[in-house]
Amino acid sequence: MTTANPLRYSVIRSRRKTADIVVERDGEVVVRAPEWADDQLIEQMVHNRKYWIYKTIAEWRELNRFRSSRSYCNGEGFLYLGSTYRLTIVADAEPDLVLRDGRFQLSQNVVHAGKESAVRNAFQKFYQQKGLEKIPARVAYYAPKVGKEAGKIRITDTGHRWASCSPQGNLLFHWKCMMAPLKIIDYIVVHELCHLHHPNHSDAFWNEIDKVLPDYRERKDWLRLNGVRLDV
Repeated sequence: MTTANPLRYSVIRSRRKTADIVVERDGEVVVRAPEWADDQLIEQMVHNRKYWIYKTIAEWRELNRFRSSRSYCNGEGFLYLGSTYRLTIVADAEPDLVLRDGRFQLSQNVVHAGKESAVRNAFQKFYQQKGLEKIPARVAYYAPKVGKEAGKIRITDTGHRWASCSPQGNLLFHWKCMMAPLKIIDYIVVHELCHLHHPNHSDAFWNEIDKVLPDYRERKDWLRLNGVRLDV
């Protein structure tokens, strides 16, 4: 959808009480609005926040200038829980990718079989497995502090979002979260749990996060500035 200016955005309507505008990790501007909000009302809201939107898009473009481009060869560095580990191609590994002796060890069979796509899949499986081992425990730790009970937890590819939650309390986390420091993963966990109180980014929502993580702004800024580095 376009307005009178060149700003492009998409609209997602749902059973929510308030509207919210976000610039997603892929640079897309998304308006999440109540079902009753008509196009004219949404256009006016976008117009009123036009300066913030353009400013945020400019910041996104600047940060993406530094997007990492990695090669899957010996010595290349890959992140896990905020630390960088070098890659070693080995004759064989079970599973195809393991973190052992301070290095990522990747089976040469994967490199020869499918090149970049197969290697990327091996990393995704590694991060998904580690996510299943660690994230549910972080959710269990923070859920009582937030005052909400989580439903099912999945580690998957959530596209341009770090995580999401459903009205039923089910939580989805992007496998790339496992590249971030645990402190940042905790922020993502608390962020989603607090959405079970407020499915928007209102002041009330941020107040809920502040109760649990008084330094959430620092963590949020880290993710905004470093999120483009969390990739393989």
